[in-house]
Amino acid sequence: MSSPVQPPAAEAKPGQARPGQVLRNPKIWKFPTVIVSLAVLLLSLLYMGGIIDPNGHMHRLPIGLVNADRGAVVGGRHTNLGAQITDSITKASDERVSWRQLEPVAAQQQLATGKLYGVLEVPEGFTAAVAALPGGAATPPARPTMTVLTNPGVGSLASSLAGNINQAAAHRASLQLGKTLTATSAGASGAAQLLLADPISVAVKVGHPIGAHSGLGLTAFYYALLLVLAGFMGGNIISNGVDVGLGYADSEIGPWHTRRPVVPISRTRTLIVKWAMSVAIAALTSALIMLACVAILGMDASHLWLLYVFSFCASATVGLGVQSVNAAFGGIGQLVSMFVFIVLALPSSGTTIPLEALPGFYRWLSVFEPMRQLGGGVRAILYFDARAEAGLTRAWVMISVGAVVALSFGLAAASYYDRKGLHRMVPKDS
Repeated sequence: MSSPVQPPAAEAKPGQARPGQVLRNPKIWKFPTVIVSLAVLLLSLLYMGGIIDPNGHMHRLPIGLVNADRGAVVGGRHTNLGAQITDSITKASDERVSWRQLEPVAAQQQLATGKLYGVLEVPEGFTAAVAALPGGAATPPARPTMTVLTNPGVGSLASSLAGNINQAAAHRASLQLGKTLTATSAGASGAAQLLLADPISVAVKVGHPIGAHSGLGLTAFYYALLLVLAGFMGGNIISNGVDVGLGYADSEIGPWHTRRPVVPISRTRTLIVKWAMSVAIAALTSALIMLACVAILGMDASHLWLLYVFSFCASATVGLGVQSVNAAFGGIGQLVSMFVFIVLALPSSGTTIPLEALPGFYRWLSVFEPMRQLGGGVRAILYFDARAEAGLTRAWVMISVGAVVALSFGLAAASYYDRKGLHRMVPKDS
């Protein structure tokens, strides 16, 4: 009895390379292995390097110090314990904090513009409340209180770091004051001695409130990230789509492969087409981001027209930059632009971890990396009433600078290639 006929094994057509032959070729492995390995190593170092130790890298975190205490007569002379405490805190050697002694109105103004991450306040009547503690009244007097004001608009981590520092400073001041009080009240009861040893209580309040739908101060970061991603992804998709439409790249969707006739056009004119499309499509994507975030998801936002115009200009500028990088670097342009606009930008944005808690390298990157500029502008619009001094002016200036640099760099690279005869056009019989 004959055995069933087995289907023939799939064989490569004559002249075609087999997968095994390709994989045994070292040249096939060399470029992707080196590039992918370097990219992953740099990604790991750059992303994790900025978040490993915020407390260890903290440098001059801006915190306000307010003395609203008017003092009181203690032991026959006028004393202002609030002034003594704030002076002591300011003189303490701590490079992690930049204490700023301010009047209450000035401190509130700087909270409302994001210049302070928090405030430690000695309230009015503080000295009088302390003076009442050693008395022998049957009803224990109210404990003197210091107030910690938070600023969630600068980001949850920045506000938390400032709050922790303020509470620690208040506790140290309480213990220091307690030594003086217990030394002068040796005959007090045990309960009174405990109160006098640590007399100050701490009240935590929101110094500059933001909306409940503000992601604890993180919506500005994610909104700015959406703008950068829209410009970055849009720029790369547009670049590839234009190259396909002009016949300089193949189109592959699943098993379908097409190549269109080549349209004779210089590199410079191709870049201008891509620029124009990036700007036009940015107008649409910016509106869709607002529609999704504000209208559908209910994100707290005001100054909607300003937010849209800012979003459009920001995303369009990123798109211009991506097109210029791709025009200059060709096939590896997408990788270069990813590092410029995403990899280096995210850890140096200052909107998740404050710049003052980042290593120096990231603070240097924040001078020009787009996420720092765009995040500051969005935060000013969303949380700080679109005030210029809250970071909006800087954001507009840097968007303008970025657009000029992108246009100049792209035009210089493309026109140089054209002058050197490095055209992309291929012969019709190729």
